[in-house]
Amino acid sequence: MFNVFFIFMTNVLLVPQEKGMKMSRHISTGPSSFIPENEIIGAMPLNDSTVMFLDEEFSGRMDNLTQVMGLHPHYLQAFLRCHYYLLRMDGPLPLHYRHYIAIMAAARHQCSTLVCQHVQEFEQIGVCSDWLRGLEFCPQRLRNLNEINKILAHRPWLITKQHIQALVKTGEHSWSLAELVHAVVLLAHFHALASFVFGSGVNPDPEVTEVNGVTDDICPPAMAGLCTCHLTNSNQGNRNPLRNPDTGSELEALMERMKRLLEEREDDDASEEEMFTRFEKEKKESLLVVSAGFDEEVVPPSPVARFVDDPSFGYQDFARHGEDNPPTFKAQDYTWEDHGFSLVNRLYSDIGHLLDDKFRTACDLTYYNMASHEGVDTSMLRRALFNYVHCMYGIRYDDYDYGEVNQLLERNLKVYIKTVTCYPERTTRRMYESYWHQFRHSEKVHVNLLLMEARMQAELLYALRAITHYMT
Repeated sequence: MFNVFFIFMTNVLLVPQEKGMKMSRHISTGPSSFIPENEIIGAMPLNDSTVMFLDEEFSGRMDNLTQVMGLHPHYLQAFLRCHYYLLRMDGPLPLHYRHYIAIMAAARHQCSTLVCQHVQEFEQIGVCSDWLRGLEFCPQRLRNLNEINKILAHRPWLITKQHIQALVKTGEHSWSLAELVHAVVLLAHFHALASFVFGSGVNPDPEVTEVNGVTDDICPPAMAGLCTCHLTNSNQGNRNPLRNPDTGSELEALMERMKRLLEEREDDDASEEEMFTRFEKEKKESLLVVSAGFDEEVVPPSPVARFVDDPSFGYQDFARHGEDNPPTFKAQDYTWEDHGFSLVNRLYSDIGHLLDDKFRTACDLTYYNMASHEGVDTSMLRRALFNYVHCMYGIRYDDYDYGEVNQLLERNLKVYIKTVTCYPERTTRRMYESYWHQFRHSEKVHVNLLLMEARMQAELLYALRAITHYMT
């Protein structure tokens, strides 16, 4: 069944070249609050087989999230295969469990866009509608996921084999390892997807409205089409204190730094100790990356709070001043390629291949351009973005020079990365506009794809390592 689905989806989506789209400001309608609607719609031409697929699965339309991702059709293809498989294809968990877990995960970041989508999906299955009244109305077995849900969402380095043991121990509410792996992948997937939704200003779909009278208080019609980025501050571009007035040289300076780093790589024979020192420096400097210069972000109370346990539990920096910090996760000791992939594939058939394809597609995706420059190798910049997220999560690659991060990622971009990755519900349009002023919207969406996949992989590495420790 998987192979048929894989072939079908591969034939459905085209992979055209990325369109050149310059930045414009203050867009509040359409699929995104950050990106002009015409630039999104015009970026992904559809062939007949795609139209047929949309007719069958989306009643002839794509939701806003899919349209924004459509700026990168090759990635969208990999994402949809994985997303569809997790939610609808054969797997350890029943369908209504999958959507309820998606709701629980998205609610950790008050992502009403995703919560409302999956509340509607849950209702259409037609069972257990009382669960939508809140966590206290769902089975204890699902409530037992609250602990790893909040840890994975905010501080994944805290998860241990004891958390796994508590879930799979023999008893009335126990989980099998296969079911738990499916649940963990769903949690990580929707935590990361919330980062993409907020980071790209994805607007809620107006079609996600009241169904059978249950969802009206969760997804009130007055909120339809309004991204929560409108609620967190005024988003007035001319009041952005972090905007660099000298944007004309921004791109040239970044290009020059990339060129210099490439030249220095050939002569850099830094010792293992020096490489470790550079990682520790970057990890500690990430503590200083806060939203200074922006108005204090106040996220209003959310109607999705009924699906959140322990709402005060949130992100804390991996490396905290004056505290005993957890040990660094040495990537070479537990990698996705050598360890995580085989574990998930063994317990949840084929999902490892789909995840791996999605990770690789996001990381390898390139059009060999940067803003107005063509023929550019962006691999150095893509790796810096991915590894900076993992650095904030305490994951170190011993073959990577973390000194490159400070050279390639300017402060406004670091603020944006940390916000989108660690507390995405605080993301605002001003943050989105505060970096890379000469770049295309599609390039910023590519940044969000990298942040989403880096975050998801980090959560999975910590969770799968804990499962492995439990099994051994």
